[in-house]
Amino acid sequence: MPTVATGTWRSAARTDTGKVRARNEDAFLALPEQGLWAVADGMGGHQNGALASRLIVEQLAEPCAGDLQQRLDELRRRLHGVNRRLGQELTVTAERPDTLIGSTVVALLIEGERAACVWAGDSRCYLWRGGRLYQLSRDHSLLQQLIDEQGLAPQDAARHPAAHALTRAIGASEALQLDILELQTCPGDVFLLCSDGLYQGLSADQLGAALNLPSPQLALNRLFQLALEGPARDNLSAVVVRR
Repeated sequence: MPTVATGTWRSAARTDTGKVRARNEDAFLALPEQGLWAVADGMGGHQNGALASRLIVEQLAEPCAGDLQQRLDELRRRLHGVNRRLGQELTVTAERPDTLIGSTVVALLIEGERAACVWAGDSRCYLWRGGRLYQLSRDHSLLQQLIDEQGLAPQDAARHPAAHALTRAIGASEALQLDILELQTCPGDVFLLCSDGLYQGLSADQLGAALNLPSPQLALNRLFQLALEGPARDNLSAVVVRR
């Protein structure tokens, strides 16, 4: 997808089915003219995951006026609305009444010098600033919970058979909990939103080296080149946003 520029922020976005999955249940949103970007990683098998991630992206894409706080409040309302719809209407009318239809989401809002990251699940938001990589989001997964609550080392927690099970997602429970991180932006900032299919196959050094490239499109190309050189067992999606 071509790089799009607006004001001081440029972005590039891409999704790929990967090498193993039969279909792509990821979706992304790149609206630099609105200062809004998102990645959603659907789950539920068959077309359900694709439906959930597409629904999230469609709802977030609807125009929204106001300052950053007003837009952030509206974004949250829309995600809660999708959560209700996935949890009630769509799941109940599915072929099996117990079928889960859900999706992770990570969204980035930028206005002027301020940014807000909103997420549920294990899709991530990274920031490349001053030659350092920061993971802004914190995974809502059993793996992260084992690390936080039981003090397990990441490699030990990863051995748990359900390590990658999500503890939060859109559509996963009646009461949706979203995490929000607000921050001031700096000249030269680069943000990366991505699904777990992308970051699981790459080291922090590889992510940082890609984001250090001079344009969002070059960074995106490098990320996908590296990920697709690996096993790429899952769908891959990423949005790179650069100031």
